[in-house]
Amino acid sequence: MFQGKKILVIGGTGTIGQGLVKELIKRNPKVIRIFSRDEYKQFKMEQELGRLENIRFLLGDVRDKERVQRAMEGIDIVFHLAALKHVPSCEYNPFEAVKTNVMGTQNVIESAIHHRVERVVYTSSDKAINPTNTMGATKLLAERLMSSADYYKGGKRPIFASVRFGNVMGSRGSVIPLFKTQILEKRKVTVTDPAMSRFMMSITEAVSLVLKAAEYAVGGDVFVLKMPVVNIKDLAEVVIEETCKKYDLPREEIKIEYIGLRPGEKMYEELMTKGEGERAEELEEMFRIYPITRAGINITGINGYSTDSSKVKALNKEEIRNLILREDLI
Repeated sequence: MFQGKKILVIGGTGTIGQGLVKELIKRNPKVIRIFSRDEYKQFKMEQELGRLENIRFLLGDVRDKERVQRAMEGIDIVFHLAALKHVPSCEYNPFEAVKTNVMGTQNVIESAIHHRVERVVYTSSDKAINPTNTMGATKLLAERLMSSADYYKGGKRPIFASVRFGNVMGSRGSVIPLFKTQILEKRKVTVTDPAMSRFMMSITEAVSLVLKAAEYAVGGDVFVLKMPVVNIKDLAEVVIEETCKKYDLPREEIKIEYIGLRPGEKMYEELMTKGEGERAEELEEMFRIYPITRAGINITGINGYSTDSSKVKALNKEEIRNLILREDLI
């Protein structure tokens, strides 16, 4: 579905954005426009990809509606990945999170409707479920904006859909690179709480989910990958063991320091609410949640699958180790 298409990737220089662009290149699109506000990351990405004729780099901020609208001229498919996503920084700068995650998303929606693009896929977070922090609340509102846009757009275009991520292993600012840096520089790892659990996914899985959501979307739906649960204490111990092995460090010198929850953090995460579970259908690798506004669909809901990370059996340390080594994260 991407061959010969004009594609815009907003936030395309982030970790998932770069992975997505590399996969899209393999599918022979007519052009990929990579839109972001970081010129240095654009420069580095251009050096890595080489000078490809069908790649364009556009500087701009998703908060700037006029710039977003110009970037979307003639585009067929939009992937909206730009966001402020770190919980503490959003907690201390809440309206900045609103301007990027909420108002920026509305700019994308209005520009897409104006240009009548084929489809728009937005990347959300499991922190949007029963949010206890600003980041999660803004992601939830952005999801709702996307779903409602499909209801009020007028006509058949665009198709709007969202995907809901867990923690993406190895992404910029995520816990595994942080642990590795702490081990190498400080000989210790800081863990919030030994009982904390998270849904985890690899960058490869995240990119695959985004592409499949673009293909499967019917309008206003939210896609959630079936993800394993990882206990943060077990993850820290595995990262310590593998980092010490790789860099020939004495394991007994590396300590784990428990620092407690940061502002806005939860002990566990959820993939969907009870009400969403009643509007969801199970696909092979993911769930599709239909919007409240879409009537006439016969959905039985999902049964027997826990969407709460504290109630799902976590991966053991060897399973975590295999996952980390397979993705080459150390």
